[in-house]
Amino acid sequence: MSSSNDSSKTESDDAVRDVDVSHLEVVDDGCGCAEVWEELSDQRRSED
Repeated sequence: MSSSNDSSKTESDDAVRDVDVSHLEVVDDGCGCAEVWEELSDQRRSED
């Protein structure tokens, strides 16, 4: 049974898709937060 309010797509789904994640392109899928942190730190250091 499905109600008219039941939907798999929400407004927040659209908002997430509009977020710029280009800074994460160099990070492998499935990596952990430590790897993301390290890569972003390296990027910031190289910009200085």
